[in-house]
Amino acid sequence: MLIDSHVNLHSDKYEDDGEDVIARARAAGVAGMLTISDRISSADEIKRICARYPFMWRSVGAHPHYAVEHPDLTADFLVDLAADEDVIGIGECGLDFHYNYSPREDQLIVFRKHIEAAQRTGLPLIIHTREADKEMRDLLERAMSNAPFIPLLHCYTGGIELAEAVMEMGGYAAFSGIMTFKNAEDVRAVAKALPLDRIILETDCPYLAPVPMRGRRNEPAYLVHVAAKFAELRGLSEEEAAIITTDNFFRLFSRATREGLAP
Repeated sequence: MLIDSHVNLHSDKYEDDGEDVIARARAAGVAGMLTISDRISSADEIKRICARYPFMWRSVGAHPHYAVEHPDLTADFLVDLAADEDVIGIGECGLDFHYNYSPREDQLIVFRKHIEAAQRTGLPLIIHTREADKEMRDLLERAMSNAPFIPLLHCYTGGIELAEAVMEMGGYAAFSGIMTFKNAEDVRAVAKALPLDRIILETDCPYLAPVPMRGRRNEPAYLVHVAAKFAELRGLSEEEAAIITTDNFFRLFSRATREGLAP
């Protein structure tokens, strides 16, 4: 049994065959999925998708690419959105200094609101970070000194220093199909170095399809290839990798339950 900790099932790329995508995932052994909010305006559609499936959960938040769209976002609003039982995380949120689709100051302001919401709700903070390792570490450490929260480095591609700092904070890291890419030695090195009890798996579909599916639209069923690479890296059987990462998921996302996971 595998859990895909980061899917974007509200994407228009699944408009024609979303139910088939979910059925294929279940047939492949992906028992549960966490579908992620990219914009506040996506919340209602994501909620409708999750309501149809007892093995699915959701998050609330705004991706840093869209921070500029959320100038008035407050922690109070996020806390209210997170009141529903199927909401198990805050985010995806963070800093992206590679594309800078939103001004950096806007990204910082909106990210701080998400941190406060995670602190107040006790829900894990699902973090997107790209080319912002130092800024991210400094911001998380300052925030942690004010009130505790659990950081999750989603689809992690950053350096070992930030990852280790987040582990020291009690956080986790999620790895995606990037682990299978030919030129991703740095990502594989971090995935090999971190504690086994702090790692979960994801597809980030419809993006980043793993080898041997690279170039296609990604989907949750392809998590089996991510898990196989992770097992290879850590010297585990695929069954062991599934058990470990699934247990880690439920430890991290403590509001989620295993009810409804059986086929």
